[in-house]
Amino acid sequence: MSPNLILHVIAKFVIPLIILFALYVQFHGDFGPGGGFQAGVIFSAALILYALVFGLDAAEKIIPSHWLHRLAALGVVIYAGVGVVSLLLGGNYLDYTVMGSTQIAGQHLGILLVELGVGITVTSVMLILFFAFAGRARE
Repeated sequence: MSPNLILHVIAKFVIPLIILFALYVQFHGDFGPGGGFQAGVIFSAALILYALVFGLDAAEKIIPSHWLHRLAALGVVIYAGVGVVSLLLGGNYLDYTVMGSTQIAGQHLGILLVELGVGITVTSVMLILFFAFAGRARE
């Protein structure tokens, strides 16, 4: 596949904006629509666009597949860890109110951490699936 200059220039401009929007959706999710799942899909879409424009090998240099597996597990650990911490602090599983100095602060911290774990896992799994299907032609 020959490199297309227009696609490269447009992708270099658009991909950072997509990542910025994913971060907005991630960290605005407790105040309005959005959250970890939506942000994870948007973030992985930016990396998939990078892979489609610049090649699969270039994308795998940015984030190797062995890191994706670790990140997927880390997201689940973060999610479950919030529940365990709330249990250790005397609340119910995933009862965020005990995690802060006030109930509001605990709710905010808890949902932020849970959504972060979901976002990391969704991004990783989407990229694992993409690399698995896109890499089949190389074998």
